[in-house]
Amino acid sequence: MHELTEMIREDMKPALGVTEPGAIAFAAAKARSCVPGEVKSVTVSMNSGMYKNAFTCGIPGTDQVGSVYAAALGTVAGDPKKGLECLACVSEEDNAKARELIREGKVKTILDSISSRIFIEASVETEAGTAAVTIRDTHTNIVKITVNGETIFEKARELAGETDGEKAGEETEEQADSGAGEEGHAIHRYTLAELVDYIEKVDAAELDFIREAYEVNLRLFHLGLESPKTTFARHLLKLNGGQVISDNEQATASLLCNGAIEARVIGLDAPAMSITGSGAHGIIATMPLYAAYQVNSYTEGQLLRATALSYLVCMYIKEYSGRLSAFCGCAIAAGSGMACGLVWLRGGTVEEMAHTLNNMASSITGMICDGGNQGCTMKGIAAVDAAYKSVEFAMNDIYIADVHGINGKTPEETMRNMGRIASPGMTGTEKTIVEIFEEKRLS
Repeated sequence: MHELTEMIREDMKPALGVTEPGAIAFAAAKARSCVPGEVKSVTVSMNSGMYKNAFTCGIPGTDQVGSVYAAALGTVAGDPKKGLECLACVSEEDNAKARELIREGKVKTILDSISSRIFIEASVETEAGTAAVTIRDTHTNIVKITVNGETIFEKARELAGETDGEKAGEETEEQADSGAGEEGHAIHRYTLAELVDYIEKVDAAELDFIREAYEVNLRLFHLGLESPKTTFARHLLKLNGGQVISDNEQATASLLCNGAIEARVIGLDAPAMSITGSGAHGIIATMPLYAAYQVNSYTEGQLLRATALSYLVCMYIKEYSGRLSAFCGCAIAAGSGMACGLVWLRGGTVEEMAHTLNNMASSITGMICDGGNQGCTMKGIAAVDAAYKSVEFAMNDIYIADVHGINGKTPEETMRNMGRIASPGMTGTEKTIVEIFEEKRLS
């Protein structure tokens, strides 16, 4: 199996609800599973990106929102064996127990650091003792478990991306510049041309697993369209002539993409297929391509190859920006990947993809992320619009030249610069956003 195929397979995971509350619930559930007895307290510390993204997003299986509720529900009902889908089988009785924990003041969350590097530490104290679980760098990457002060599991520090003297959740300047907890992610060894060469030449059977992304994301979309809780989805349907698939490719793309995003952020009970740790990234990277496939009668093989390219470009940018930062990777990274996939489906060249990336970099880079919430739907709408216009202009030889703004001399440099805007570029923005959240919480 090709290295790039393995990268996609490892990164593509179903996630129930917004990924950050899912990760918080998973960490709490794992800690709870390590210690018996009645729960006395639950404390979850997290980095600013995790704190921000979980602040007001919906929790599947309930009408509640936010990290405190995610931690409580993960503690009483989470199944850690299910990872980011640990809240898949929540009952009303479970919700009642979670609400009781919160009413009794037994659950609290703490902002640990301003960082784009994922960090969660969940501690559960019961009558029998205390267990703590530490997650780093990806949403389910447990690096340490302690029970009653004794370490029962710990990953090698170099594998966790930690250096001597470095506090969990804090970001060094070097790490911020790379966007990840390690230098030189494997995808950065490739050029855009090599990514395109891979998706054109890889054995079709290697990409069969990507079909699941469409099965999962379409199920979520239809659940949203049927739900009385959604509003954007129904209006986008109206704008598409009342049809899910119409002759208007862009309107169909916006409906499929943003109907699914809305269903996810309000907490409907179905997973999205995530990429780079985000369900919204996974939705934007796929659903507009599905619209193009349906409207233009591309083959399924073409769809799967275009999706692989979309995923890889998204990953390329995100591994510079960091998994959680102050910029909207859904629009910028996933939107850019999806735009390159559209160029490829339309028979475009690598040069036209590079010009498309220039157009995207010069337009929506810098869009802030203020958490996983209903605003993600509007950001998704902007991403689809920007991607379609960027592709249209680029394929008509209209693009922002390399000399301007953050555009690089190569598409690889442009993607790196897009990521750098987030980390370290927007660290101050991240701090301001969480300060605003704290003011809202205390007002």
